[in-house]
Amino acid sequence: MSEKQLAQAVEGHVSGQANEPLSQPAHALESLQVAAELHTHPTTGLTAEEANARLAKYGPNDLGEERGVRPLEILIAQVVNAMTMILLLALAASFAIKAWIEGGVLAALILINLVIGFFQDLQAARTIASLKSLNSPSARVIRDGESSITEVAKLVPGDVIELKAGDVVPADIRLLETVNLEADEALLTGESVPSRKDPQAVFSEDDTGPGDRLNVAFSSTTITKGRGCGVVFATGMFTEIGAIAAALRAEGGKKRILERDENGNASTIAYFKFACGKSWDWLGHFLGVTVGTPLQQKLAQLFLYVFAFAIVCAIVVLAVNGFTGRTDVIIYAIATAIGTLPVTLILVLTITMAAGTKVMVQRNVLVRNMRSLEALGGVTSHGTYSIDGSNEPYNPEVGDVSFTAAQPKDDQQSSDEKLGSRVTPASEASAHELLQRYLDVATFANLATVKQVTAEEHPSGPARWQAHGDPTEIAIQVFATRFGRIGLSSGEPGWTQITEFPFDSAIKKMSVLCQNHANQEVHIFTKGAVERLVDSCSTIAVQSNELSPLTPAAKSEILANAESLARQGLRVLALASRSSLRPVSEDEVRQGLLKREEFEIDLVFRGLIGIYDPPRPESRPSVFKCHQAGIGVHMLTGDHPETARAIAAEVGILPSRKELLRADVAETLVMTAHDFDRLTDAQLDALPHLPLVVARCAPSTKVRMIDALHRRHRYVAMTGDGVNDSPSLKRADVGIAMGLGGSDVAKSASDIVLSDDNFASILNAIEEGRRIFDNVQKFMGHVLAANVGFVTTLLIGLIYKDRGGVSIFQVTPVEILFTLLVAGAFTETGLGFESASPDVLNRPPQSLKYGVFTPEFLADIIAYGILMAVCLIGSFVVVLFGFYHGEFGRDCNLRYAPSCEGVFRARTTCYTAMMWIFLLFAWELVDSRRSLFDGFVSNNRQWAARLWRNPFLFWSVISGFVVVFPTIYIPVLNHVVFLHAPIDKEWGITFGFVILFMTGAEAWKWAKRVYLRRKGLMRRKKAGIDEEALEAQVFGKFQ
Repeated sequence: MSEKQLAQAVEGHVSGQANEPLSQPAHALESLQVAAELHTHPTTGLTAEEANARLAKYGPNDLGEERGVRPLEILIAQVVNAMTMILLLALAASFAIKAWIEGGVLAALILINLVIGFFQDLQAARTIASLKSLNSPSARVIRDGESSITEVAKLVPGDVIELKAGDVVPADIRLLETVNLEADEALLTGESVPSRKDPQAVFSEDDTGPGDRLNVAFSSTTITKGRGCGVVFATGMFTEIGAIAAALRAEGGKKRILERDENGNASTIAYFKFACGKSWDWLGHFLGVTVGTPLQQKLAQLFLYVFAFAIVCAIVVLAVNGFTGRTDVIIYAIATAIGTLPVTLILVLTITMAAGTKVMVQRNVLVRNMRSLEALGGVTSHGTYSIDGSNEPYNPEVGDVSFTAAQPKDDQQSSDEKLGSRVTPASEASAHELLQRYLDVATFANLATVKQVTAEEHPSGPARWQAHGDPTEIAIQVFATRFGRIGLSSGEPGWTQITEFPFDSAIKKMSVLCQNHANQEVHIFTKGAVERLVDSCSTIAVQSNELSPLTPAAKSEILANAESLARQGLRVLALASRSSLRPVSEDEVRQGLLKREEFEIDLVFRGLIGIYDPPRPESRPSVFKCHQAGIGVHMLTGDHPETARAIAAEVGILPSRKELLRADVAETLVMTAHDFDRLTDAQLDALPHLPLVVARCAPSTKVRMIDALHRRHRYVAMTGDGVNDSPSLKRADVGIAMGLGGSDVAKSASDIVLSDDNFASILNAIEEGRRIFDNVQKFMGHVLAANVGFVTTLLIGLIYKDRGGVSIFQVTPVEILFTLLVAGAFTETGLGFESASPDVLNRPPQSLKYGVFTPEFLADIIAYGILMAVCLIGSFVVVLFGFYHGEFGRDCNLRYAPSCEGVFRARTTCYTAMMWIFLLFAWELVDSRRSLFDGFVSNNRQWAARLWRNPFLFWSVISGFVVVFPTIYIPVLNHVVFLHAPIDKEWGITFGFVILFMTGAEAWKWAKRVYLRRKGLMRRKKAGIDEEALEAQVFGKFQ
């Protein structure tokens, strides 16, 4: 469908209708009728071929917001910005005073800068666009009878979609089945209370608004509770949210709204505020102080401060020369101002960030928020909702099942030594009444499905087992399947599910109401956290048909058994049930009138179940690397405290050797959420150390932990995957969501998404964040030190005047511009591409107090800038006074004359020294402390490989060296354009001062190393440190 056809179709679209109109709006039809009119099957969905055909017909399921890369807009942005406009002002001033050569060169360099910036920004925009496509939202769709994850953009009318709590609805969907399904439709209807859905309802065609269509789930709304499935009937601009988007675009989408009274009138003050606000929006965007990442905004502010300083410098130049209107004096002032400006800084930063996002996606990290790239380098603490792996489905026919009369708290044998009798499915197990009732709960209080796919269903391969659902529930269902219990979802005979009370993180349990076909009795089956569920039980099954009161002693024994299982690293749940409940009507279920508090009482305790969810193999090495990198790891989990303690010790969050901690300290490092939340903020702040493990966590607990870390001036990264993790992901400095298992709400709240759900990928992100931070410092140091050198040279050079009393250029405006572009832009971009240093994860995080502008960084800028100025002024003075007796000539800023030979040659010497120093300076900045010549004698091959490691920087330096010669020896170009002359014997002076700069730079690095060693700041951790030594080092501070 073309854009024109789409626009016409959307214009005539009726609310509630499909992309191609149904006989009536979807909410006015039975669910099966909607599926029939869309030519889809309510359980197997569309075929892949039909879905592709409909995608080609209807187009992608989006709102047309992603307009793609627009080169014209990028080009306009290159022209209409503060930096370019200032250079254009300098160009206009040059032409106004008829400085045609300077103006022409300035115009050429502005054009080159625009072209380079345009293509680099274009490439960066394309990179970001490609990453957005990788980070596109997804939905679970049923096609060809199989459930799979599909990009939301590829959904079509007729697709059958599965929904669960935390999902963002991907299209307008006519619901087929629901279990306690509720949706937050505030963005569509304005109602703050979630809407409870009823797939059986049918509404009037005309007088039912979107908020009353309880049988429809609308695109972009969020599922807050329950689960369900439905058939897509409208996608893209045909959805309700699509109609709103079309209306907003028609109105222009203004960001600021003029305040009006109830009569629609606006006061003069309102107009004034509106005008000021719009002016600030435009000015802030133009200057760059209100757009981009925080670092980009800070650099824009820095540029404004420097620009103000440049104006002051220009005034100083004019004042020293008596405010004469001479062309060369004005040019000198312009040259001084340009030499002050960090022209390439923001451009190189953008390129570096874009390149960083591309590198991250190759390492399974998708960046949603560019500011997170800057933030990752400063992360000091990392909180994780869990560190366990997934229970992958496996064949229930494989393995033994045994039982023993011993209680877990009394059983001291290892798993290999435990005695028990083998139980075979549906044979010996059927004789154990207690086990059958236990299996009832395991089977029915379970939403997972485990089934065998036959050769007929899977013709491409042999029969195999398939599982779908929550990993913990899959593990329990696999266990039950070994006894022949297939579960309600797979058609367990003799039972019908009435409704479900979903898991609630506040009460930590879930229940299912079922009806027995044999006697029509209603039963409740409940599983949940042990300490919560035993409080809901009044009896315990001790023999086949005998119930005993659940006494405090019995409760204590249950809790002791649970703790014993938890100490083995098992995730422990309690199972309970009750029968002979009151009848439940369909209306009560449909209208959501059932209250779980009425049913989850006086339960019969059936037993405990322990699931071993082993930590992923990469968890322990990743925690080890976090500790090496100076990052503390906190584990916030819903597990039992003993389970959490065992897992934390297994992966290294807690020490494996108990002797490293005092007993009282060890106890405070593991807390329950109940104990943690009882402490006030002041009490938390008074703790010597915050707990490393918090068990039985609620969403509010995670937020409090992050706030407590912030009060200790920690920079926090938080991982999570569920809806209840969203507040903490938002509160953290860097929110990290899981891409495979994470909910849409968690992803939308995060800054970064891990495409492989791998804990190790977090280390990849932090490493890349530190690399980017380091490289930003390198190229900022390069350009700012040069600005210090240029300005110092030009201001001190004001004392040298010709016969007419006019200050002489040591370096001309053309030379400065050429150096900034050739020796600056390319080498600074090369510095942005530098790979991470070997010790990037073996040192503490960057200081949050200083950010990029650390004391060492500022000292480097000043030291290198002054050293550069000494070399530039020195090369000029030595040639002019040593070879030409201080002859300044007349009007040597405007044209060549024989009396200007000395000035022109001195200027060439200064220019070549400036170019080569600026180029070699980039190599010096690759490592701010290590000598550039380290290994030059002892291992020259390795030294050469180190220079070649960054080809872009290598060739930028080499080409910069070569390009100097044409500018010196080509006639006209030298005398007329650059205002310098060919040199011969002066090359010795150039080489001498280049060597002097390199010697000074190496001496400065040596002095820094000596100082930092004496202060104990150079003692970096060795990469080869063993685990025991690192463990002692990390946990020694907890003594």
